[in-house]
This record gives sequence, C-alpha cells and structure tokens, in this order.
Amino acid sequence: MRTSRVLVLLIPLALLIACAPGCGSKPEDAKNAGKWPDKPGPKVVVSFAPLYCFAAAVAGDDATVRNVMTSTGPHDFTPTKDDAKLVAGADLFFCVGLELDEDKAGMMKTGSGNEKLKIVQLAARVDPNKLLEGSCNHDHGDGKAHDHKHGHDPHLWLSPDHAITFVNAIRDELKAADPSRAAGYDSRAAAYVAKLEKLKADGQALLKGKKDNRIVTFHDALGYFSECYNIEIRGVLTQQPGQEPDSKELKKLIAICTDANKPTRVVAVEPQYSTSTSGETLRKELLAKGLTDAVLVELDTLETVKPDELKVEWYETKMRANLDVLAKALK
Repeated sequence: MRTSRVLVLLIPLALLIACAPGCGSKPEDAKNAGKWPDKPGPKVVVSFAPLYCFAAAVAGDDATVRNVMTSTGPHDFTPTKDDAKLVAGADLFFCVGLELDEDKAGMMKTGSGNEKLKIVQLAARVDPNKLLEGSCNHDHGDGKAHDHKHGHDPHLWLSPDHAITFVNAIRDELKAADPSRAAGYDSRAAAYVAKLEKLKADGQALLKGKKDNRIVTFHDALGYFSECYNIEIRGVLTQQPGQEPDSKELKKLIAICTDANKPTRVVAVEPQYSTSTSGETLRKELLAKGLTDAVLVELDTLETVKPDELKVEWYETKMRANLDVLAKALK
C-alpha cells in the first residue's frame, strides 16, 4: 500500500492555513500549538510515534521533541493550522520519507513560514539495497484496479535493524545542530541501540523453531518485520487500508491459506483499522474449509498512538507485545 503523492499535493495550502484550531487536532494541541519551553538545545518535531521514541531517547534533556500524528497515522493524516504553528518554532523535522510523510512535513513547513526548518528523511540513510519494494492498487484509467510493485516500502521502523539506522541518523543531526552536547547524544544513542539489538535478539529467540511461521497481514506493512524475524507473509487482506477485499481477492486468499503444502492459519489485523471485518471474514471462511485452528491476531504497525501513552519506551513495549502475540499464535 502506497501513499499517494498526488492526493497529498492536491490539498490546498489554504486549507492548512485557514483550518480552525480544532480541525483534526486534539484540544491540548490547540491550546499549546507553537509553544516551546524556554530552554537551550534543538527543538525537534517528528511525524509520528516511533520516530518520537527514537528522537526522545537520543535527545534526553538536551533537546525538546514534539510529535505531530497521534490517532491518525501517516497514511491518512492531513496537516492542520495547529501543526503548522508547532513547526514554526522548530529546528529539525524528522520523517520517514519514501512517499509516506515527507510531503506532509513540507506542507507544515510552508504553512509555518519557518524557512530555516530542516526536514530530514530518515529512510535516505538506509542502504538502498536493503529497501523492499512497495505495492499499490489503483486505477490506470481503464476502470480497473491494478496491483503491482511501486516504489519502496516505507515501513522501516518495524525492523530493529532499520530503527538502529534511524537512531544513528537522529544522533548525527542533533550533534551537528548542537555540537556542544555531542557526548550526551552519543552516549544516549548507544544505550538505545543496545536496547534495539536486544529487542531483535529476544524476538528471534522467541520465534525460533516455529514451523508454521506463515501469516496473512492486514496490509502490506510487515515486510521488514517479517524479514527480521523470519516470518513468511503469504498474502495481504487489502492493498489500501479501509478498502475491504472483494470476492475474487478473498477467494485467492482462501486458496493460499488452505494450500496443503503451506497451510496458513494466522490472520493478522491492525488496531487502527478495528472497524474492518475482512480479517474475521477470512478466518470464518478458513474454518469452513477445514482449517479448524485458524486464528485472528492483532499486530500493531505502530502508526497511531493514544497521546497519553506516548513515552520513550512505547516503541519497545509495542514491538515486544507484537512478538508475544505471534509467539503464542504460531506453532
């Protein structure tokens, strides 16, 4: 699933500037928009929750970090007036890139008038040979949707390996912006990288020996996660979250899951799309076809967060929860 650059760019900038303070924002954001503490050190904005954890872990007390997206993730987010106010006072804006959130960061920068704001696309620091292809499903003008490869998969934060790359990139940017506190950024980044390395090792140990390590995912977001933890993704429920699979797509998934050589009994759904019925529909179809131990599990792609839950340790806690869920579901 790919974010459409066209749709993002067609949003009139006037909407960003004129939107009422409460339009798509949380009350506390409207009240505090643009307010930064009067303290030395870089003022940093990040696009969404995982990047907040990475940046806050490296920043410590030497820099201030603010997060933009909470209940709406980067695929669906539309910037508001208050978001533009927030970045008006910032020095750095960390985003993923790869057509996920950089256009929205650019809109906020333009709307804020903060010409000195540096937008850093963290995916640009990843070895291009380690990027996975993305996919999309859209109409080419013939009235039919076409599913094919397109660009690169942006969901890099779901692999501890790429999270480490992000953390080191954030460290380097903070050191460049604030060289007098470089030693602190170095030490905190090293400590957090050690936690990410342990997260990887613990997850691999937890899933080691699982013979039916095959799953169907809600959308095409777990490629890097599966690569890190040796999970085989056999199919996806939807190329575009919120769009339920049609009968043809569902029939194809049923055939994949009931393949006698590679039965796939675990169907993963995402909490931010809890209203979707596609996962449960597939599970029931698999039960009817004789796959009696088919199970539905919830794997969080970490694209949304409840504001009061966002703390430095949130990323690690959520990733470990995903690993625990998979370990219990897989045999």
